[in-house]
Order: sequence, then C-alpha cells, then structure tokens
Amino acid sequence: MDNRAMILGVPIDKVTLDSAMDRIIDFFSKEGCAMVCTPNTEIVMAATRDKELLKVLSSSQLCVPDGIGLVYASKIHKLGLRERVAGVDLMKRLLNYAHDQGLSIYILGGKKDVARLACENIKKEFPSIEISGFHDGYFEKKDEESIIKQINEKSPDILFVALGAPRQEKWIYNHKAVLKTKIAMGVGGSVDIWAGTAKRAPVVFQRLGLEWFYRLLKEPWRYKRMLVLPKFMIRILLSK
Repeated sequence: MDNRAMILGVPIDKVTLDSAMDRIIDFFSKEGCAMVCTPNTEIVMAATRDKELLKVLSSSQLCVPDGIGLVYASKIHKLGLRERVAGVDLMKRLLNYAHDQGLSIYILGGKKDVARLACENIKKEFPSIEISGFHDGYFEKKDEESIIKQINEKSPDILFVALGAPRQEKWIYNHKAVLKTKIAMGVGGSVDIWAGTAKRAPVVFQRLGLEWFYRLLKEPWRYKRMLVLPKFMIRILLSK
C-alpha cells in the first residue's frame, strides 16, 4: 500500500497525470479488464458510509485523486499526493494515446444522445480512434446482459462508463470479470463535456483548484451536495 494514500480510510493512488497514464498504458499488456476510478472529495465521503463503494474503490487497479480537497488533505497529513488528477484530463490523455495507437472505444452512459454526440466529437478530434459503439445511461438491470453482449461483440480496447458516481464504479466492478475490454474507466460528466452539452470551468478556475466553485456558480441548486466539502475538511482537521 506504499503507493496509495489512505484518506478517511479510502485508498488513493499517489500518481501525477503523467504517472497515472503510464500505469494505464501498462494495463494494456496485462490480462483481464483493469478498472480505473476517479474519486473526488464527495465520493471519498460517500465511501466512508458505503461499504460496497469502499470495497469497489479499494479493488480498483487505479484510483486517482480527482479533487483538490484530497490533495489538501494529503498535505495536512503528509500522505504524498502531489497533484490533482482530473478525470477529464486523464480521459483526454487516454484518447490521445488511443488515437496514436489506433485503439477502439465504447461509451456507456449519459442522457439520450449524449454518448452519440461525444463519440462524434471524439472521432472528429481523434480520427484514428475506432468507435466500437455507445449506449445511453437509461437502462434497467434486465437490460444489462444485452448491453454487455453488445460491448463484448465489439471488444473495445477502452470502455468509458458515464453513469454517475457511485453507480458507474459499482457497475464496472460488478461486470469487469465478463467485460471484454482492457480498460474500464468511470468518467462521469466528462462525456457531457465531449458531447458539448456541458462546459468545463475556465483555465483560471482549474489552476486555482476551484472548478467546484465555478460549477456551483453555474448550478447553484447543487449547493446541498457541495456542503460535503467543508464537512470533509473538518473531518480531516479533526483527524490530524
């Protein structure tokens, strides 16, 4: 566990964007499906209450710190996290690699037409990527067998799952043993950004670690969910 920091009992890999990408590239040469998770502060707090989610995150092959609060917590407790690794940035790095290597992708999740639009825009920017398929996130448990069959028939190199946390993480964990893909990564709202139905915070907010604040300004109805941030920091400070 030396390569992982324990934050409120949740293991987070001590990686940078570059080293996280190196780890993912290595997964392509391994057997089976590697699970990549991108937990932020909200997901870590959820995992302190949800034993199933904690098990899922602990079992992932890569769990990156997608939340500036996790980096602050690491600095307070000297845990070794060097930087925030945003899921949207890691997804773009992976798409760049897929383009260079001529790999294939499948997108599962999002509202109606979001996955399709994301695939179209990804193909425009990365023409060497093969689009194996896509499916929206509106499906029931009885539909899962046919969706997995559809994915496996194409056997994509990378499966991006955008079902929202923690549903996407649990879905990958519950099915990765039968999924014929090398990488399964939970990407949440990153697919909306690729689809053009959502915009990422301006660079200045990204650099200051205030993407969460920009999102709150744009979507003030999310304030109840944002209350988890001060609760997280209070727990971190009290645990020092």
